[in-house]
Amino acid sequence: SREQLSAASPMFSWANKDGKKKDPELFQTVSDGLKRLYRTKLFPLEDTYRFHDFHSPALEDADFDNKPMVLLVGQYSTGKTTFIRHLMEQDFPGMRIGPEPTTDSFIAVMHGDQEGLIPGNALVVDPKKPFRKLNAFGNAFLNRFICAQMPNPVLDSISIIDTPGILSGEKQRISRGYDFAAVLEWFAERVDRIILLFDAHKLDISDEFSEVIRALKNHEDKMRVVLNKADQIGTQQLMRVYGALMWSLGKIVNTPEVIRVYIGSFWAQPLLVPDNRKLFEAEEQDLFRDIQGLPRNAALRKLNDLIKRARLAKVHAYIISALKKEMPNVFGKENKKKELIANLGDIYTRIEKEHQISPGDFPKLSKMQEVLAGQDFTKFQGLKPKLLEAVEDMLANDIAKLMTLVRQEEAAMPSQAVQGGAFDGTMNGPFGHGYGEGASEGIDELEWIVARDKPTYDEIFYTLSPVNGKVSGAMAKKEMVKSKLPNNVLGKIWKLADVDNDGYLDDEEFALANHLIKVKLEGHELPADLPDHLVPPSKRGQ
Repeated sequence: SREQLSAASPMFSWANKDGKKKDPELFQTVSDGLKRLYRTKLFPLEDTYRFHDFHSPALEDADFDNKPMVLLVGQYSTGKTTFIRHLMEQDFPGMRIGPEPTTDSFIAVMHGDQEGLIPGNALVVDPKKPFRKLNAFGNAFLNRFICAQMPNPVLDSISIIDTPGILSGEKQRISRGYDFAAVLEWFAERVDRIILLFDAHKLDISDEFSEVIRALKNHEDKMRVVLNKADQIGTQQLMRVYGALMWSLGKIVNTPEVIRVYIGSFWAQPLLVPDNRKLFEAEEQDLFRDIQGLPRNAALRKLNDLIKRARLAKVHAYIISALKKEMPNVFGKENKKKELIANLGDIYTRIEKEHQISPGDFPKLSKMQEVLAGQDFTKFQGLKPKLLEAVEDMLANDIAKLMTLVRQEEAAMPSQAVQGGAFDGTMNGPFGHGYGEGASEGIDELEWIVARDKPTYDEIFYTLSPVNGKVSGAMAKKEMVKSKLPNNVLGKIWKLADVDNDGYLDDEEFALANHLIKVKLEGHELPADLPDHLVPPSKRGQ
């Protein structure tokens, strides 16, 4: 019972009985905390000011409990479905791939013990799935929404949403029967990562795609861009295509920061033009690392999204109460409503100054005006300070407590990362990223790799007048600074090369220092500790 729990666990929330200001809420888990904060503090404000009619449906428990989700968006035939297949290394139910627009449905690829498909209408009544509020988009959408369930290790930690290919030219004029951009916006609010896919040799951004990217405007922090099929063009063309993509995106995504673009060929086929193999490997590794980090950052993302939502709900409450205040009690209501909608920009400015709110927190003016036109202003509520204070208190105090709990949960859990499928292919063995390169070169060889160039290094070593077969730090420094590497890097190289820590370098250690300088000058990272295969033969086993 609640009484037993609160007695047994200091993490359970309680209120002071004597009527003093209650302590910030305390929670068992981050997910439990988010649910309770939303239900008790944010939802009452949203409900009172009809937030759900204007912006986004109410959140449910499943929204806080679900696994991290990755949303794939792109024009048709950019390789979205193939990308999912590449990640999981397995076909999923309902999968269709082809050069024409094949995926005509939203497919939620999720973990399940049995392989199978769940149609949209059944999906939106399942309380365990985070899709119940999608029923607002009607039958035309639900007939085009399915969940593909299957046992797969990748899906143990993330779910992936495949979307219909965005159409170009005349095709986009044929209506889909539902608001495509609005559905994507709904998903964007709830997912952890949005991946926009572009085809390297078909780089037009259609009107519908531009509209979709604009609909994702407030979620740039979740966005990543993949320039797929990059193995089909040469290096010079690839540079031009990359430049053109950045220029096109710059016009649509209005952020001062540059969106991260991953270049590669995301499928399990041989590269057509293998010139940029190294680049593609490094890019794929970076993208995989980004996706693998999602489970670890999921709680933080949900917390961040709740803060975003609370800020918007506050501003929305100020807007609705300001409109209510301006409405006449008896006559001329309809005319006043039209006048207020037309002058909504002025109301925004007034609220901004009165409550010191950043202009970036306000909802889009044109969309707000459009929704307001269908609303009955007389049913709007006036300003209720208590509801706003509860949200202020949540943002000022409770969120800080949850932040601490997020860190504790992260520390208590073993490192969570997406595993299985393509994520395992590059982990270990000779095909791991960077294997046998840089400081790892010679890892499989019986001979000490530094010995190859040691005769050259020895010539330099003996010009430095060694005493008892060793050169001092000062003498070694004179030679090492010729590499033009900064002192902090040379200091690290010295630390790695002086294996016996005697403050001098013998001929083997000196050769090792020069080898590490070469590794760094070739653009590779230095290891934190000296790998076994680089330890000089005379120092092994000491």
